[in-house]
Amino acid sequence: MTELAPWTSFLAVVLATVFVLVTALFRRRNRKLYKLPPGPRAWPVIGNLNLVGPLPHHSLYLLSSQYGPLMSLRFGSVPVVVGSSVDAARSILKTNDLAFIDRPMTAAGKYTAYNNSNMLWSQYDDYWRQMRKLCQIELLCAKQLKLHEHARGEEVSTMLHDLYAESSSTGRRTVVLSDHLMITNLNMITRMVLGKKYVVKGSSGSSEDTTTAEEFGWMLQELFFLTGAVNIGDVIPWLNWLDLQGYIGRMKRLSKMLDRFLEKVLDEHDERRRRDGEAFVAMDMVDKLLQLVDDPNLKVPITRDGVKAFALEFFVAGPDSAASTVEWAMTELVKKPEVLAKATEELDRVVGRNRLIAEGDIPNLPYLEAIVKETMRMHPVLPLLTPRQSREDTSVDGYDIPAGTRVLINVMAICRDPTVWDAPMEFRPERFLGSSVDVKGQDLELVPFGSGRRMCPGRTLGLKMVHATLGNLLHAFHWRLPDGVAADELSMEEIFRLNVVRKVPLEAVAEPKLPAHLYVGPDRE
Repeated sequence: MTELAPWTSFLAVVLATVFVLVTALFRRRNRKLYKLPPGPRAWPVIGNLNLVGPLPHHSLYLLSSQYGPLMSLRFGSVPVVVGSSVDAARSILKTNDLAFIDRPMTAAGKYTAYNNSNMLWSQYDDYWRQMRKLCQIELLCAKQLKLHEHARGEEVSTMLHDLYAESSSTGRRTVVLSDHLMITNLNMITRMVLGKKYVVKGSSGSSEDTTTAEEFGWMLQELFFLTGAVNIGDVIPWLNWLDLQGYIGRMKRLSKMLDRFLEKVLDEHDERRRRDGEAFVAMDMVDKLLQLVDDPNLKVPITRDGVKAFALEFFVAGPDSAASTVEWAMTELVKKPEVLAKATEELDRVVGRNRLIAEGDIPNLPYLEAIVKETMRMHPVLPLLTPRQSREDTSVDGYDIPAGTRVLINVMAICRDPTVWDAPMEFRPERFLGSSVDVKGQDLELVPFGSGRRMCPGRTLGLKMVHATLGNLLHAFHWRLPDGVAADELSMEEIFRLNVVRKVPLEAVAEPKLPAHLYVGPDRE
């Protein structure tokens, strides 16, 4: 083994040299054939990866100020184009939507999404179109969302009870919001997708068919990180087998843990279907999907792994994004008591103090809706929309984008563009009062859910979760920063994963302001 080591090292050096030369020749050829958007000069092998820091959306935002709103980079051997303006976003997401509708093939899609069989990572083909249609007509239609409204309301009520108990047990009434928000949103999703709560608080509450919030939370945090991280093997393929960062090993271990959990869930659903026989009624999304497994009428068969991938996608897209949006909103509100006062005045006037907010109240709360829009502008949880890949050579704004190019939209850059937004660094919900700008994908200056065919299909559900959770938090408690903490001292640092979350969880003082019986919670009435 020791005698072969020098030859192995020599071979690696030769291969690396050949790769660098081929890459350099390919890039020269590209420059002759294509008029690429401007961008920084790339290094051999690594390309421009040295220019991307731990917060890629900020790094790319700074680079775009130098090279323009349509910028060309290389991540390893992968050509990348970044759009950082409304016009660039319109060209990519709407005008040339079909040309940029595919997803890049990544290790995350392979190992954590059952070989790209969910909607997030699958290519634009018959399978994706079928699942998209099924999602719109059967799983996330208005009827299904209404059917599960009571479950979302019960989870919000439980959260308010827990916050009431926690704030009452501490002399300062200080609470940490993030844990409450995460478990609330997780249980909303598990009840809708899986049929019941599969997450409980604390190890003492776990049983054979549940997992603790800590266990499930860890799996999701790992999933968010690995899905959003830049895996070197994805952009420098000849290094993939080395797994230099250890990401692939982590993905494989995580996928086994998640598969065990999801397989148990599917077994429980199969057992209920066998037990009920002809009287069986689909109660949740997994029930509906399992009925379609091996359905001969489908153009593309749905497999058991496809059901698990689809269910898992709801946990990737839903709970963490909704919880993070609410936490960012609460952060901005405790920093600006005058905005918080306007929001609570609207809630008291429209809803009153004798009940909690229902989802039906939201259309009558324009200032609350403006706060949510402004939060999504200031703190888009997906600041770099999920990457697309060009299917063919395409021209955008006079520049060529070759087939196979990875395409990114820097939503954060658009939301900070002073030519689009007045005082973009200030939190001003009033900018949306009377404004026609919405988050439905038509207004490219505000696209937290994306736009075009690849727009997030769970947008309506996500907005319901955010509005109801935030509205009830503001309605049920007086909020302020802890004594001795000034607004300008509050940390606004971020952590980049699949989405962007607060680095330091928000701590705030919560003082109950509604009648005590409203904090009882559904399980304690």
